[in-house]
Amino acid sequence: MFEKNLKYYRLKKNMSMKDLASACGVTPMAISYYESGKRKPDMNTINKLAEALGIYVVDFLSSRNNNLLFKHCEFRKDSILTKAQQDYVIESVEEYFSRFFDAVECLGGNPLPKPLECHTLKRSEDPEEDAKQLRAYLGLHKEGPIDELVGILENKGILIFELDIDNDHFSGMNGFVNDYPYVVIKQKMSPERKRTTILHELAHLLFVWDERSDYENEVTAIAGAALISKNDLIRELGIHKTALTKDMTLVCREYGISMYLLVKRASIVGIISNSLEKEFYIRANKANWRKEEPQRVRNIEKPLLFNQLVYRAVNEEGISLQRGAELLKIPVSEMNEYCGVVEV
Repeated sequence: MFEKNLKYYRLKKNMSMKDLASACGVTPMAISYYESGKRKPDMNTINKLAEALGIYVVDFLSSRNNNLLFKHCEFRKDSILTKAQQDYVIESVEEYFSRFFDAVECLGGNPLPKPLECHTLKRSEDPEEDAKQLRAYLGLHKEGPIDELVGILENKGILIFELDIDNDHFSGMNGFVNDYPYVVIKQKMSPERKRTTILHELAHLLFVWDERSDYENEVTAIAGAALISKNDLIRELGIHKTALTKDMTLVCREYGISMYLLVKRASIVGIISNSLEKEFYIRANKANWRKEEPQRVRNIEKPLLFNQLVYRAVNEEGISLQRGAELLKIPVSEMNEYCGVVEV
């Protein structure tokens, strides 16, 4: 799997084939041959490649699980990501789930929950009603805050991966690996935006969509209504507001949403006027909230399923402590925290 690892680390380093070739004293065509598997570099070149990419030679030797079948969603037609950036997302997803399913196989059988059937919900074309459908399908209450969204989805066989990517044009995507639906979200986002992105991608996965390419607004509307319904809004804010008051931040905290989303939903439902909504956007943009809105969520949700599988595999002696650390890409000393007998 040298060729796959070479491409992954090159894209992660944000280097073009030309950049890497120049750093190693070879031609871009040679790099292309290495990544396609048509040619193998000698040991001297491998050392240069590792040095240029800031990794160890052994990182090139990491195995990839060959038993995985991926079906990645297409990137949005209006995506500003370059081809290299899109390739990095795909390579990162495949590298992560290769390690994930290595842990699954180490445990024998199938420790994963049976995944929900996707592309099965029929849209009413009313976001409020479709949001209720989504909640019901996930077994959630009809209304009220959604607590531990990530944990709920992982327990329903929907795999969550936080991608380390420094690009403002990427927030999330979805797809399938061995028939398990996955959702990828950008790691460096606020907790509130992560929750919105997860539900956005989930709407893509669970509803039946036709061949149109202009349904992003509809998906976004369903995600927003799923996080805070019309009845929730009226109960929390009243039927009409003439000002955006500080107590609204408490609603954001309770429901795990941003003020941007709360204001948008309040405007859609008719609780605030369009002019008040626009006034908020102007002030919020001046305060740079579009990029860095103050975080209000106290409970930071994290995907835990992968870690749990690896810790269990180590504790059941299916794999060594060293192998577990390699799968999670953490120091062996950190593995010790969750491995071994509970001390009372």
